[in-house]
Amino acid sequence: MTNQEAQETKYASYPCHLNDNKSIEIYMFFDPLSAECWALEPILKKLTVEYGKYFTLKHVLSGKIATLNLDRKQKFESIAELWDKTACRSGMSCDGSLWLENPISSPYLASIAIKAAELQGRRLGIRFLRKLREMLFLEKQNISTLEVLQACAEKVGLDVAEFLSDIHSNSAAKAFQCDLKITSEMEVTEIPTLVFFNENIEDEGIKITGSYPYEIYEQIIREMLQDSPIRETPPPLETFLKHYHVVASKEVAVVYNKSIQEVEKELKKLQLKQVVEKIPAKHGTFWRYIQ
Repeated sequence: MTNQEAQETKYASYPCHLNDNKSIEIYMFFDPLSAECWALEPILKKLTVEYGKYFTLKHVLSGKIATLNLDRKQKFESIAELWDKTACRSGMSCDGSLWLENPISSPYLASIAIKAAELQGRRLGIRFLRKLREMLFLEKQNISTLEVLQACAEKVGLDVAEFLSDIHSNSAAKAFQCDLKITSEMEVTEIPTLVFFNENIEDEGIKITGSYPYEIYEQIIREMLQDSPIRETPPPLETFLKHYHVVASKEVAVVYNKSIQEVEKELKKLQLKQVVEKIPAKHGTFWRYIQ
């Protein structure tokens, strides 16, 4: 890496198991309540579109917001301010007034729910996580209540009865504890953090803490693969929208290398054709595929 600002940390290899015969595994350490992790979504989508055939992304819960019970009022006001600042900077809306009107009461339950969803498969787990964040950041829903978690499970097609059972199971609790153990063993102290491993377990991983331009993450992948990986071009816009269902203008702009103004012009054309509908948001703009 030539960009010293990336502050990458190399260290002894961690035993990871690559899936789907892919050469790289990326551990994404996150908290579902973190606006900074949410702000990284456009870059993760672009990485997936361009290099997804080379890597597997593993979400690891860090439990970094487990201290909300400390000095609640001041903590909530601080988080509300951080959310609004991050949303203005990133274009990924998150409405900080949630913490003043309907604050999250049990971050632990939301984390356990994510692990319970993952028990029904990786793809459904990813869909559940995305929908959960949409309900939190866009709809200001309290994702620490069973009612909201159940509604989220229904929307992404989980077996709801199994999901509700798994929330109270040892399996979900152990999966969450495993994530916390990995967080500790990899010495992850900030979120978001991405750790990149290649298929040679003898090699060191590369840890990137914080958020950086897309080119930093791309360079790591290309250097790890060594044999000049092929960068895929984005699919037609409607295909992209159909796949992700709900996207921010910012996400489309990053994936397609266009300005917000350019992509919103295209999205408004699709709105007139009733392909998408605009979702009200405090910061930025989101769109839902409706065909």
